[in-house]
Amino acid sequence: MTLSRREGVDIRPTLLRVLTDLYVQTSVHTGDEEGQFVELTSRLIDQVDDATRAVVRGRLSVYPGTPVTIMRKLGLQQASPEQRVPLAPGIPEQPPAPPLVRPPTEAQLRMSALSMQPNDAAEISAMFFSATAGERALILHNLSEAPLKPAARITAARTARAIETLEMAAFAADIENFTLELGEALILPARIAAQVVNDPGGEPLACAVKALGMPSAVFQRVLMFLNPEFGASVNNVYRLSRLYDRLSERSALIMLAAWRGATVAVARAKYKPALYDDERQRARAAPAQTRPAAQPGDDIVTRNARGSGS
Repeated sequence: MTLSRREGVDIRPTLLRVLTDLYVQTSVHTGDEEGQFVELTSRLIDQVDDATRAVVRGRLSVYPGTPVTIMRKLGLQQASPEQRVPLAPGIPEQPPAPPLVRPPTEAQLRMSALSMQPNDAAEISAMFFSATAGERALILHNLSEAPLKPAARITAARTARAIETLEMAAFAADIENFTLELGEALILPARIAAQVVNDPGGEPLACAVKALGMPSAVFQRVLMFLNPEFGASVNNVYRLSRLYDRLSERSALIMLAAWRGATVAVARAKYKPALYDDERQRARAAPAQTRPAAQPGDDIVTRNARGSGS
């Protein structure tokens, strides 16, 4: 919570590269997929640095299915009948390097290593949960090289106790207690922990227990016993075991930070802060109500007063 309120690292270049890598993996896209790619990419192209824009331009210049809108935005030439793929114009020369500055101090180095912003974390989390198995593997690979600060490692004593409890719950096929222990160990809310455990693909569960440092052999036993229907498939166990062995601890901890930041973003959107003088401002804005000249029942009150006087 404290880190999320600070200024974080700009992850828009990473998001743009991930979206581009996912898009060029498939040769044919539907109209909805192309429209979504154009909407997201058009917004990010103007917000990233020149180096990232050059990398994206190079990848899309050799991809035959690049949308026309993105080609124009990147300055690419549309393919002709004699030309099979669009060609990108030459990259302009970089301006001369600025004069040398003094190296950053220790305090500046600490301030530069901050966590991601909640809105960016929510976007990464949503993109990961909605992706396919191949896309999730690519996202995790890109996260390992992203300039993002991962979540802090869980203490060794806590991870040892959590791994033992998780393995026992998996042997008993007790998904409820497994989810509860995983959420408490990783400091995740119950909703996110349940989404991680019950995901049909299994990649979020691999990230979660990788952040705990669970040994590969224990993870394989968890896959086979936690959900008997899922563990009965040799392909599922083998696929996730290979992913788990290749998954880096840094990628798992970055994804853990994204899940935590997504929770902060939801809480901020739900509870809007109020100013101390909001009620006073609303009272001033309300029009003044004038009392009518004659109120209902005035004639009755007047007659009663006259009767009592007589």
